[in-house]
Amino acid sequence: MTAQGIKLADGSFIAAELVVWAAGVKGPDALRQLDGLETNRTNQLVVQQTLQTTRDPAIFAMGDCAACPRPGTSASVPPRAQAAHQEAAHMACQIERRLHEKAPQPYTYRDFGSLVSIGKWSTVGNLMGALTGRSLFVEGVFAGLMYRALRFMHERAVNGTVRAVLGVIARTAARRNGPQLKLH
Repeated sequence: MTAQGIKLADGSFIAAELVVWAAGVKGPDALRQLDGLETNRTNQLVVQQTLQTTRDPAIFAMGDCAACPRPGTSASVPPRAQAAHQEAAHMACQIERRLHEKAPQPYTYRDFGSLVSIGKWSTVGNLMGALTGRSLFVEGVFAGLMYRALRFMHERAVNGTVRAVLGVIARTAARRNGPQLKLH
C-alpha cells in the first residue's frame, strides 16, 4: 500500500484514493473434518443456544468457530469480537454448570453497536440502545475515545492488564504506524 494506491505482487499498480480491505469469516477447515459434528457452509460448528454442538452436548464452540442461533431471526450471531467475548463468558459458566451436573442455560447475544476507526483521528459508530432504547450515532473525539477504550478492554481480556497497558504505551511511543482502517 502507498498513498497513491496498491502495488500488486506481480509488480502492477492500481491507483486508488481509498482502499477498503475486507476478509470473510470462516472457521478452520479442520472443523469440517471432525467426525460426526455438524458444520455449516463456512466450516463453523452448528451449536445450540447453549453453545453446545448439535450432535454432542459435551462439545462447546464459540466465536468464529460457532454458528450460534439468534432467537427471533433466521441468522446466526455475527462472528465479531463483541460476540466472541460474550460467548466466552457464557461458555465458562456453562462448563462450570456442567461440572456441577446442572442444566445448561441459553446464551443471548446483546448487540452494543459498532465502531469504525478511519485513519488516525476519525472514528464513527453506532451504539445500540442500552440507555435510550434506540440506536445512537457517534463520531469524532467521543467515538475515538470509545474506540480506544474498547480496544484496551479487548487487549486486557486476552493479554491481561500489564500487557494491555504496555501495548498502549508502545503504540503511543511508536505513533501507531498500524493499519489506517480498523473495524470493531
